[in-house]
Amino acid sequence: MNIQGACCSNVENQPLCINIDSNVDFELKSGFIHLLPTFNGLAGEDPHTHLKDSHIVCVGMKPNGVDEEQVKLKAFPFSLKGAAKAWLFSILPGSIGTWNAMKKIFLEKYFPASRVANIRKEICGIRQ
Repeated sequence: MNIQGACCSNVENQPLCINIDSNVDFELKSGFIHLLPTFNGLAGEDPHTHLKDSHIVCVGMKPNGVDEEQVKLKAFPFSLKGAAKAWLFSILPGSIGTWNAMKKIFLEKYFPASRVANIRKEICGIRQ
């Protein structure tokens, strides 16, 4: 399934790619949103660290009675800025329904298999 789609010219009317469970109604407070780490999609940023830092905030600020996964899915777009936010809006609307799916596509974009292969190659090239 191809979850990348063409970006609409009017982003405000475009539904978000993340499917939030409509049966769970909760609001993210502005104080919570300000605690989230930011990720711009720049070369020097570590997407794994971003996910870990996001997890810590979401677990620590999770409203009572709300599933952790729903909090992470709802909060994640607020942690992205610049090119990373534009990338999120380019994903096919409604195509992501779980936190694991969101993490997978995020890491595929910002920590692709080619980068992993290059790191392994560098490590294997180190001699004692």
